[in-house]
Amino acid sequence: MSTHAPVRPSYAAVLRLPYARRTFTAALTARLSYGTVSIAVMLSVTRATGSYAVSGALMSLFGAMSVFLMPVRGALIDRHGPRRALGPMALVYGALLTLLAVLTWRPGAPVALLLTVAALAGACTPPLGPTMRALWAELAPDRHVLQRAYSLDGVAEELLFVSGPVLVGILTGFAPPAAGIVLSAVLIVGGTGVFVASPVMPGPRPAARGRRLGGVSGLLAPAVVALGVGLTLSGVDLLTMAYAAAHAYETDLVPWVLGALSAGSALGGLANGAVRWLAPARTRLLRLAVALGLVVAVAGLAPNLWVLTAALALAGAFIAPTLTTAYLAADESVSAESRTQAGAWVNMGVNAGSSTGALATGLLIGRLPLGVCFLVAGGTALLSAVAAGAGRLPRPRRG
Repeated sequence: MSTHAPVRPSYAAVLRLPYARRTFTAALTARLSYGTVSIAVMLSVTRATGSYAVSGALMSLFGAMSVFLMPVRGALIDRHGPRRALGPMALVYGALLTLLAVLTWRPGAPVALLLTVAALAGACTPPLGPTMRALWAELAPDRHVLQRAYSLDGVAEELLFVSGPVLVGILTGFAPPAAGIVLSAVLIVGGTGVFVASPVMPGPRPAARGRRLGGVSGLLAPAVVALGVGLTLSGVDLLTMAYAAAHAYETDLVPWVLGALSAGSALGGLANGAVRWLAPARTRLLRLAVALGLVVAVAGLAPNLWVLTAALALAGAFIAPTLTTAYLAADESVSAESRTQAGAWVNMGVNAGSSTGALATGLLIGRLPLGVCFLVAGGTALLSAVAAGAGRLPRPRRG
């Protein structure tokens, strides 16, 4: 006898799925580490070495190893199951973070050793987001419930990255910055331990052993759009700062402007999950990327900071829906045996874009008019939609 989802599944219905609340809470606890670790490592390494250059190089190395090896780690989880693969990753990652905390607790650590430990830690970063989204695909009875689950997941993740730095800021008020790295290790090891112990956690999939990722052509579109969105968003952060300086506003106002972007993203994500869409995920993905790109492109025409804030809040309303839809489209493109790896490719796209977009935007600011810089930032999302829609996409294949 089949089970039918309600016509309008609610977020409460998502959390009433078997073991969903317990499993999701554990995953969020572990993922909070991603919101705390970057700022904690940056502060700790800067204090220990006295060099912003060393800190920047270490963070770049840590981020690159984490981002570009994510599909490999996702493939290991698909092949061996989260209990066998994710748990050991978290333990090794937590141990390396603890070692980095010990090395940076006091000044004087060898720079080469710090860089080596950071690179190894980045290489072992557990892909908790893709694993949780793959599990949602196992738990949700149909695509409408899954859309709600992905939207809830995306909004929660947005809040984690906002609250993580605040938590580190409170901690460093009475402890060395390295304590924030220890906190990150405790969160990810403890949270992952509870997460993989969930009764609904799937085991290894022997049928996937030795098999290449299926549906590569269909997976390309969401990964490309995610890359474009990452490039756009990282550019917006710097451009907002440049706009405030160019118009003689206090830079203390910038976090509030970017907060409007995050608030818009959260509200947009919740609204996106509440709508029962009829258009396919790939079609929605391209439309959302175009909308995001257009709003950012014209945001540079804002006559003052308040209009810019409103424009970025509107742009934010398309961020979470675009990324949520990218994960849905990726999930539709592969069989069940490759879900984690597929999500990891999208995750890699947005993070790779975020890492390189700030650098590219920094090179453009001062060389081009600010309005043109906003146009370029928005244009990356537009171009990603054009590129993703240019090829013929295969029909979704479910497994």
